[in-house]
Amino acid sequence: MNDQNSLRQQIIDCAIAMSTSGLSPGRSGNVSARDGDGFLITPSGLAYADLAIEDIVYVDGAGKSASQERAPSSEWRFHHDIYHSYKKTGGIVHCHSRHATALACYNMEIPAFHYMVAAAGGNKIPIAPYALFGTQELSDHVVKALDGYKASLMQHHGLVALGDDVLSALDLAHEVEDLAAQYVLVRALGGDQILSDEQMDEVIERFKSYGKQDSI
Repeated sequence: MNDQNSLRQQIIDCAIAMSTSGLSPGRSGNVSARDGDGFLITPSGLAYADLAIEDIVYVDGAGKSASQERAPSSEWRFHHDIYHSYKKTGGIVHCHSRHATALACYNMEIPAFHYMVAAAGGNKIPIAPYALFGTQELSDHVVKALDGYKASLMQHHGLVALGDDVLSALDLAHEVEDLAAQYVLVRALGGDQILSDEQMDEVIERFKSYGKQDSI
């Protein structure tokens, strides 16, 4: 299997995992991976379990699809613009997970109620304003919201998570959904205690070396 086909298979595996885990029900959401000057993305309207390698669509750096048979996800624009704006991003997962979407529909970002919020890159998980799906307006909102962050909620829509590759993006999407579920419970209990910027700065600094093994 060549490198591009291997990347296509990673996208399929990630999309199936996203769906079967409940992170994004049915055919909702989309997954992409950077590929040279462009990116590979799940097609529009196809069930993830039925995807074949040739169904994954390549979109070039100018936003043009090379496929004559499959249309890219309707959300290809914000994938394109994220890759253009954030050069270190190698994979993107967009999903409609239950608790993150509930907060997004309530127009509520996730503040620093728990130190793991820093996994998304800062002292909160921001929210992008609403715009119609698939539009340039939505893409502009998402790209702006992600400035300095690896994940963002999308008002009345869902969430988007970035990673070095599709698997790390999927891991972050799961983490954000877990945090969203915890925050919903905290709010239901009547609490809203937030860590200070100084406390979160310490966490963010610690995260720079978190998980790295010292050489012997």
